[in-house]
Amino acid sequence: MMGVCLAFVVAACNSNAPVSSSNPSAAPVANTTAPTTNLVRFGYQKSTILLKAKGLLEKRLEPEGVRVEWTEFPAGPPMMEALNAGAIDIGPVGESPPIFAQAAGANLIYAAAIAPSPKSSAVLVPKDSPVKSVADLKGKRVAFQKGSSANYLIFQLLQKAGLQFSDIQPAYLAPADARAALGRGAVDAWVIWDPYYAAAENGANVRVLVDGSGINKQGGYYISSRKFATENAKILKPILEEIRNLETWSDKHRDEVTTIYASTLKLDSEVVKKAIQRRQFGLNPITDNLIAEQQKVADTYTQLKLIPKQISIKEATLKPEEYEAFAPH
Repeated sequence: MMGVCLAFVVAACNSNAPVSSSNPSAAPVANTTAPTTNLVRFGYQKSTILLKAKGLLEKRLEPEGVRVEWTEFPAGPPMMEALNAGAIDIGPVGESPPIFAQAAGANLIYAAAIAPSPKSSAVLVPKDSPVKSVADLKGKRVAFQKGSSANYLIFQLLQKAGLQFSDIQPAYLAPADARAALGRGAVDAWVIWDPYYAAAENGANVRVLVDGSGINKQGGYYISSRKFATENAKILKPILEEIRNLETWSDKHRDEVTTIYASTLKLDSEVVKKAIQRRQFGLNPITDNLIAEQQKVADTYTQLKLIPKQISIKEATLKPEEYEAFAPH
């Protein structure tokens, strides 16, 4: 059912800016042929600030009389809390936050999938740490944001090393707090993603124990409230088009992307360059295979008793014709 392509065909890009589709219309679906709002409330993280920095959504949606409101979050879990509370309409997160949000009762949908960047996440330890392998983390204090992509990555790494999640002492900390805890020796390791990862490599006296290469098969997702997706297909469609085109353009213009990130985030350009060079760009449709992989992640969290109940990822998707209403062409 969900395996249909949804026409996420990569668009050609010029040398200056992402190309925007000029046809935001689609086959009508009940209650989705016209927007019901004049405001899109978009959540973002430091790793996804480019869309805001370039002002693409504002330019694209202005003719429709729609404004864009941006809210920054330090990680995916608080962004999903905001979506559940009705404070935002859509935003990009890793594979884990929407699972925790759905388990908490959020009425959300998976709008599109972000290409995985396995090298963009890692486990960091102090340079002089005796920890030389993942197996050495047994009994150690490991910091990461609960319910984030880092949460699932450490589970996968432990499993590969023959350990259980219960073999470590989790320290559930937001990125800034986790970095500080690692620096003062309050934790033994930190699981984190870019650009926090690259920034720590540059100035936190850390060593990379292992990254997600060969482990992290999941990417992230653009998650929307179900109400917004079903009532505003005419808005969601150009939003996804702009994101897809920006992803394609970014892959071919990494130096310019680096400059924008460095300037916007006030980070050293070499730090940002490292993060951008190991990032994979791309936007993909929601398919049966992605749903199955995401269900495995959800089932893992159920088994670990990190979410209060078993959930069905398929229940957080739309019917094929509803996806087609906002699929980029």
